[in-house]
Order: sequence, then C-alpha cells, then structure tokens
Amino acid sequence: MQIREATQEELPFIRKQRVEAYSDHAASLPDEHWQALKKAISSEADQQPGVELYVAELDGNIVGSVALFPAKTDAYEGYVDAVAYPELRVLAVSSEARGKGVGQALVQTCIDRAKAQGYDAIGLHTGEFMEQAMALYEKHGFKRQPEHDFEPANDGIIVKAFKKEL
Repeated sequence: MQIREATQEELPFIRKQRVEAYSDHAASLPDEHWQALKKAISSEADQQPGVELYVAELDGNIVGSVALFPAKTDAYEGYVDAVAYPELRVLAVSSEARGKGVGQALVQTCIDRAKAQGYDAIGLHTGEFMEQAMALYEKHGFKRQPEHDFEPANDGIIVKAFKKEL
C-alpha cells in the first residue's frame, strides 16, 4: 500500500468514493441527515489553504482518502469553533479495501504529519452511528471531547469529537 498526497485531478473521484463509502450508513439515518452528511463530505471544504489530502493506493487504485485540516481552520463549515490543533476529516475507505489496514494507515499518516508539524494534539469528529470508525480512532489513542460535539441536522444525531495527545 502506498499513501501519497492527492492530485487536483483526483478530487472528483475522491469525493465520489467518499459518498460511496459513507452510503453504508444511509439506510440507518433520516434522509435529511444523510443529505446533510453527503453535502458535507463532498463539499470543497478540503480545498481551504493548508489542507493536506492523502490517498491510499493498492495495486495502482485509490482505495481510500483522508483530509488533514490545519489548526485554527473552519474544518466543519461553521458547526464548531476552530481548535488549536489539526483535524483529521472525511476518512473514507472503499468497501472492497476494508479490513486491509487502509484506514489505519491513513489515520497514522495524519498523526505523523501533525507530529512533524510540531503539534501536541490532533482531533477529529465522527457521527455517533459510525461505530467502526470510533473503534479505529480509539485504537489509535483518540479520547472523547464532548465539549466539541455538534448536531448538524437538528435531529438528535450527534457528531462526536475526539482528540489525541501527541
């Protein structure tokens, strides 16, 4: 597996792959929430200055991606206050590549980049319905930060905040 920075030309594919990866949750969510999530993960928020976008390749195919937002960036388009550490966002792994360590490698890349940039922490947010993602983040040492949780669709579904000290 190779982890590398994404190119501009790959953005449409990456955004499409994100929606496909997250669509596993569509049936268990109210339609309004799914529409809000789909809009958020396919938005151009990942094109803000300083955002690093990484892809994972297996056998020459992109099988996953993640964005690392710099500290003090509006990573969540107004839903939460900017924090003093980078935030990992929109981690997505294609269904055919799950269980192969792709998500772990992408998370570790973000942790390593945050350390290399001199930060003492890294954060992220994930929907409370994303149990496998939360297990992955907790395995990497992320701890809950409920004071940074938010409710994007006013439907009772919480987007949970996590932080890892580096």
